[in-house]
This record gives sequence, structure tokens and C-alpha cells, in this order.
Amino acid sequence: MPDKPTLWSRAEALARQAPPERNRYVDFLRAFSILAVVIGHWLVAAPYMENGAVQGGHLLGIVPWTQWLTWGFQVMPIFFLVGGFSNYVSWAATRRTGGTYAEWFTGRLQRLVNPVLPLFLIWTLFALFGTVMGVDREIVRLAAQLALIPVWFLAVYLMVAAVVPWTAALWRRFGLGSFWVLAAGAVAIDAATLALHVPYVNFLNFAFVWLAVHQLGYAWSEGVFERPARALLWGLGGLAALVLLVALGPYPVAMIGVPGEPLSNSMPPTVALLALGIAQTGFALALQPAARRLLDDLRLWTGVVLINGMIMTIYLWHLTAFVAIMVGAWLLGGVGLEVMPGTPAWWLARPVWFALYIAALVPLILLFARFERPSRQVLERENKPIPGWRLIAGLLLISAGLAASAVFSIASPLGITGVRLWIVALPLIGAALVRFGPVHDLRRRMG
Repeated sequence: MPDKPTLWSRAEALARQAPPERNRYVDFLRAFSILAVVIGHWLVAAPYMENGAVQGGHLLGIVPWTQWLTWGFQVMPIFFLVGGFSNYVSWAATRRTGGTYAEWFTGRLQRLVNPVLPLFLIWTLFALFGTVMGVDREIVRLAAQLALIPVWFLAVYLMVAAVVPWTAALWRRFGLGSFWVLAAGAVAIDAATLALHVPYVNFLNFAFVWLAVHQLGYAWSEGVFERPARALLWGLGGLAALVLLVALGPYPVAMIGVPGEPLSNSMPPTVALLALGIAQTGFALALQPAARRLLDDLRLWTGVVLINGMIMTIYLWHLTAFVAIMVGAWLLGGVGLEVMPGTPAWWLARPVWFALYIAALVPLILLFARFERPSRQVLERENKPIPGWRLIAGLLLISAGLAASAVFSIASPLGITGVRLWIVALPLIGAALVRFGPVHDLRRRMG
């Protein structure tokens, strides 16, 4: 009887099937960026015990020098860069084969949203039964909000992916000019916010900043950064701009929000975060030739394939694993939480805590990674476009629900259920609109 294939053997089989023309560095950067986010989150969330109560410590606020580390750990620009590369190549292939926008985006939307739904349902049940069992509502709210922080990114990324046909057309027409127009828009928004104090306009930079970085992914796919020297020049230029913005401008050092800081570089993004994205793009692509040679090694490439096969699960569930370990420590009387964040003892304990987080995350990966691999029925459904109104309505409902869950938490301090049912309903209804119901063939070609 043949041995049951392991995760590694299955990944190796897929790695061997990769066509030689595939840019493996794209997959490597995708895996690298998500793992960097996971490590960063596990570091900055630093609860500790004080006077018998757990305090929700934030490392960047407790130890200010660690804010400089966010220049390396805030790698969401890399993910949008990789997304731009992949979306441009995929959309171009769809156009060449006569596919439609509905066919292309339906598949992408479903593949990104399907892994989120189990996370949403589990935390809804936790909020519901935690409230019924008498767990302090503030604890339930904080735990649910912390665990669901990762979903904000998907809300933004889905909106960026939704307009790929138009941004790709702008790239084909104007090339790098399309990037500079978006960058100028980000500058104008920051000026309106910081100099003119126009309220709420800064939220437009979720579009300007991330679309600009996404355009750099198009530039990468078209060979603009093929020469390492040119990529390095972009990296140095972005770094110089970032240093000047932080040193001479109003922008804080940290590239993520810090409690007590009047300005955040990430919520919503600022020109400083765009400068970081330019720097990371340049430095990452300057290393591309050497990295692609290294990725010819089958073992290294298999590791990249393995991580990419469960990457959404790792990203979505890593803070749930963190919360589980923190709750366990609290139930044991705060064991390990009496050490003040940032002290030598705290840093020396990080490997132990990381081992515990990984131990809690592995079962979640084994249980929920299957939602990243669509079934045959789902694949067949992806090849059939849905009505345009359902696609757009589903997208808006899903994005609104994901954003609201990260901002407000699905747990409610009021009401009988302890759950903000409207937040839970939004992505579920949106996903149902996209996934279920009669299928109609849209033959309106775009582009």
C-alpha cells in the first residue's frame, strides 16, 4: 500500500510542474510579505499584566525605537506590487483568450473571499456564546477585533483588483505616467488633509496610494525594472524621499498606527507609506536576478510553493492563534505576562512565545487551508460569469463588511446577542450573491 503523500511531497510535485517561464520570484515575494506581516503582528501586540489585570500593550508605543522596525516589517506595499504583477498578467491572458471581465473577476473574488468565511463564522460564534456564557463583553470585543484585523487588507485589495481593466488600460496608454498621476493624487490628498484640514478626504488615499503601488507591479511585469541598477535607483530614491518626509515633514517614523500618535501612516495611507513602497519595490527588484537563480533550487522552490498553498490561511488565522495563546496564559493566572514589553527578559522570551503561536496556528492551517483549494464544482462555476449587478453588489457588500469588522469588531457591547449582526451579514450576503444563484453568460467584452 503506497504511503500517504505528505504536505511537502504534494508541494514538491506542484513545484516540479511549474513551467520554466514562470517568475518564481513573484511567488517568493508573496510568501515573504505575508510571513513578515505575521511576525510583525506577533511582535507589536504585547499584552502584559499590571495590578492583576491584562493590559493591551503595543510595543511601538512602549518602546519608541522599535518604530523604525516598521520600515522593514510593513510590507503590504510588496503584496500590492506582487498583486499588480499577477493581475496584469492574468488579465492580459484573459483578454487574449476572449474571456470576459465577469469570468476573470468572479474567480478572483471567490478565491479571496472563500477562506475568510470560516474565520467570520467562528468569531461570530465566539462573540455569541461568549456573551451568553457571561464573558466580559469588552474582552469579547477586543479579542474579536484583534483576530479580524487582517481582513481590512482584503477589503482594499478587492477594490483595487476590481478596477484592473481600467488601470491596465491606463498603463498601456501612459506607462509610468499612470503611476505618477496616482502619486500626485496622494500628495494632493495629504496636502488637503494636513495643510487645509479638509475632513475625511484622507480616506481617498486608500485608492491613490495602493493603486500607485499596484501600477508598479504592471511596470515590473513589462520589464521596466529588469536592470538591477535602475531598480536600485528607484529604491534609493524612495528611501531618500521617506527620510525627508519623516525628518522634515509631519509624518511619524512608524509605518503603522501607534496608539496616542495624532497621525497614522497606514490608516489611511500617506505619501510616506507610498515612499516606503517605492523604496521596497526598488530594493526587492534589484535583488531579482540573484533571487531567481536561488529559486532554481528545488527544495527552496518547494518551500515557496508550500507556503503559497496555505498563504491566505496563515494570514487570516495568525492573530486567532495569538489570541488563543493569550487567553490560555490569562486562564493560567497570567503566566508569562508579568514581564514588561521591551525589557531584556521580554525579548529573550520571544522565541518561546513564537513557538507557542506556531503550535496554535498549525492545527488551524490543517483545518482551514482546504478553503484555499476550490472544489471542482467551484472551478466549474468560476468559468461561468454571473450577472454584473450581482458581481458589483457582492463586491461592495463583502468589502464593506470586512472593513467594518476590522474597524468596529463584530462583537457588540450592547444587545442580547453580543454580535453586530449587520456586520456579519454584509460579507455573507455578498458572498452568496457571487457564489450562488442562476448563472448567466455575460458576453460583454471589456478592454
